[in-house]
Amino acid sequence: MEWLSLSDEEWTAIRLSLWVSSIAMLASLPLGVLTAYVLARGNFWGKSLLNGLVHLPLILPPVVTGFLLLLVFGRRGAVGSFLDQYLGIVFSFRWTGAALACAVMGFPLMVRSIRLSIENVDRKLEEAAGTLGASPAWVFATVTLPLILPGVIAGMILSFAKAMGEFGATITFVSNIPGETQTLSAAIYTFTQVPGGDAGAMRLTLVAIAISFGALLASECLAQLVGRRVHVQ
Repeated sequence: MEWLSLSDEEWTAIRLSLWVSSIAMLASLPLGVLTAYVLARGNFWGKSLLNGLVHLPLILPPVVTGFLLLLVFGRRGAVGSFLDQYLGIVFSFRWTGAALACAVMGFPLMVRSIRLSIENVDRKLEEAAGTLGASPAWVFATVTLPLILPGVIAGMILSFAKAMGEFGATITFVSNIPGETQTLSAAIYTFTQVPGGDAGAMRLTLVAIAISFGALLASECLAQLVGRRVHVQ
């Protein structure tokens, strides 16, 4: 079973993938909740356009998304040059860029899950809290948010799983640099391109399956737990 032993480089790719996916998920969560709420409850001109922009990464080829990120957030991009010059933040060819690419690709899945949960909330409960003098922000924090927590958790896990498997946008935007931007998917691809790399690709594939399956199980368990607590309350 020696072929199952992971090398230091493989462990680095696994740790980097977990780190990048977690950062991508957590960083996009506040905007994901806000966007989902606006799409679920808002009634304004351009709502269909916003919805289309949010879901665009799902239908665009990942390479196209990565190239657009490079144009905008690269060192010479409109946003990237400003961030680099004035804030010292660099995305292109850095792990931060990998997290950004993963966040963009997983964002539509997060928003869709949270939006469906918000649309299923009984508006009468929110209206009742409002009649008691609660502000809209307090109603959301104490009534809406607890009710949509299962959907929020599901959206977070879906975003995390998408980030773990992301390849096209990431490799286009930040390349495939071992120890810096080489995530699990990129490492698997690298193994498939060298003679005798099948064993390494298989090891990392098994790890990816285990992590993804574990994330889905955790999502189901957490959603059920939160759902029971909300029902009891």
